[in-house]
Amino acid sequence: MTTDETLPDFATRYVNLASARLGAAAVSATDEFFAPKDRMLADAPAVFIADKYDDHGKWMDGWETRRRRDGGRDHCVVRLAWPGIIHGLDIDTSHFTGNYPPAASIEACMSEAEPADDADWVTLQPAMSLAGNSHHFAAVERAGPFNWLRVNMFPDGGIARLRVYGEPWCDWSARDRNAVHELTALENGGRIVAYNNAHYGSPWALLAPGRGADMGDGWETRRRREPGNDWIIVQLGAPGEIERIEVDTAHFKGNFPESCSIQAAMVEDGTDQSVITQSMFWEELLIRSQLGADSIHQFDGNAIAVLGPISHLRLNIFPDGGVSRLRLFGRAA
Repeated sequence: MTTDETLPDFATRYVNLASARLGAAAVSATDEFFAPKDRMLADAPAVFIADKYDDHGKWMDGWETRRRRDGGRDHCVVRLAWPGIIHGLDIDTSHFTGNYPPAASIEACMSEAEPADDADWVTLQPAMSLAGNSHHFAAVERAGPFNWLRVNMFPDGGIARLRVYGEPWCDWSARDRNAVHELTALENGGRIVAYNNAHYGSPWALLAPGRGADMGDGWETRRRREPGNDWIIVQLGAPGEIERIEVDTAHFKGNFPESCSIQAAMVEDGTDQSVITQSMFWEELLIRSQLGADSIHQFDGNAIAVLGPISHLRLNIFPDGGVSRLRLFGRAA
């Protein structure tokens, strides 16, 4: 079991670029006889079902190859959700006890199409020893941007989950600065900085593309039993002037916030911790506004204060509840 308290910093500070929900895909593998490669990128933690078998043997929640007898190794090629700067990895062998790989390595490259063996592969993580039923966290020294990975198992076996923590990379120099962009979007470099509570769902879903699939696809806090309100801080992919705001409570029907407000500022320097402290005193971009169930709430025009370019925002919800998506649209400064 892992919790926010036991996870390394990179696993809470950055988004999982290998998330299937965000669009990552296991594209090819040398073998997937016992369990398909796609399961390795599932967002939910791996499970074990004691009495479940299929035509190939024991059902396992992950990617599992057959036993090799030729002295080779197995590998899987993964396309990340977006090109990204990678800060850390988790090779998770949960529930694989007698069938995990003794070692694994990960290579990376940047390519428009699926890379071949002769592509410019870079070693992201050299071969590391693995144990059964364990998380294997490895920090990476800010590598990339990359959009493809190759996961190598020595020689064979099963990996339950692969997590690749990093920052989506967006080349703003190639963007039209006069156009309106979704500045909070993950694919444009938006990032969750901090939050006071995220008991349900995932705070990163707040910046994901599309509408939420269900009530678990969003940011939701526990029921507040004391005075105050809950909050979450977002760094924009690029500083900009905001023209439109969307707060989407999709699927939150009996647990949406009564209202919300947004504070914002241009932060020139500092750390995530200093941003948390400063955020209490930021000016209001959106005054406290009523929210409803399972709806997209749009704010524009005079509803948005003229603050000039901003780089960070703080969404306050009153008193608690769930928000599926937050989108701020504007022109990059």
